[in-house]
Amino acid sequence: MTGLQQAAEDYLVMRRALGFKLSTQGVQLMSFIDYCESAGADQISSDLALDWATTTRSCSTHDAYLARRLMTVRIFARHYKTLDPDSEIPPADVLPYHKCRIAPYLYSPAEIIALIDAAGQLLPPLRAATWQTLIGLLAVTGMRESEACRLDDDHIDLDNSTLVVLDSKFGKSRRLFLHYSTVTALRNYQQCRDRFCPHRIEPSFFISSRGTRLDAHNLTGTFTGLVDQAGITVGSGQRRPRLHDLRHSFTVAVLVDFYRDGGDVQARLPILSTWLGHIDPKSTYWYLQQVPQLLTLAAERLQSAGGARSSALWPRSCRDSSPTN
Repeated sequence: MTGLQQAAEDYLVMRRALGFKLSTQGVQLMSFIDYCESAGADQISSDLALDWATTTRSCSTHDAYLARRLMTVRIFARHYKTLDPDSEIPPADVLPYHKCRIAPYLYSPAEIIALIDAAGQLLPPLRAATWQTLIGLLAVTGMRESEACRLDDDHIDLDNSTLVVLDSKFGKSRRLFLHYSTVTALRNYQQCRDRFCPHRIEPSFFISSRGTRLDAHNLTGTFTGLVDQAGITVGSGQRRPRLHDLRHSFTVAVLVDFYRDGGDVQARLPILSTWLGHIDPKSTYWYLQQVPQLLTLAAERLQSAGGARSSALWPRSCRDSSPTN
């Protein structure tokens, strides 16, 4: 193990002990360390950091994304320079960081069905069932994929149609209520899972074909193949659809229903924020600024008065569909 790699691992242990999860940043930092080692470097240089930050598997050219990658290195470099004064800290004016969220890809109901159908072609059958149910659950609950991967059997109460998300992002926990079709799909998966893997290694609800817990960091490769098989494409310069975009699609579908049924959208936003596990409602307000359809509906609401109120929380597409075939 090189000194740079040991320093990076010690740094992550220290930061996590202080309460930082560093899930994405940790993976990115170790990717940068591997990049340095492949280049034969045991010191951080600005050129090497910039080369790594702008060389991505997805070939992304989005300024905000590349800047966030370089920021991960810059923060670590400040720490590492106290250990190795000859190392460099990438300057702040190279890929300057601007707090900016990339517009999400919004799946249509037909595309979600196509993804589930594509997942059904995976082998072995247990892998197909796991992916079909995972995609369906994310689509109808808006959960983060990491939250779904951390689910254990005792986090899900199918008899009472609920599941609990424990210690998620920002250390928040929450309870979600499930539609009967979702309960049926989860119970079917549970039976399928136990038939193909009666002796699981871990108590996780979702398992790999080896009987181990799904690793959220290893889902991208399989999902990219499912997107291609489902025939989902994007225009030049747009980011490829991600598994996480199922969460965005769910949120927008709920907000669209909020506007269309004539209820009080502002009063419901805190409820939706709690459901999603957002740290505060401003994270949910972001969708109102980034999705043209929501902007149009908001403008129409301002031009009209009244409207029937409704207590329905779920988007119609979610209420009427099962998460698996």
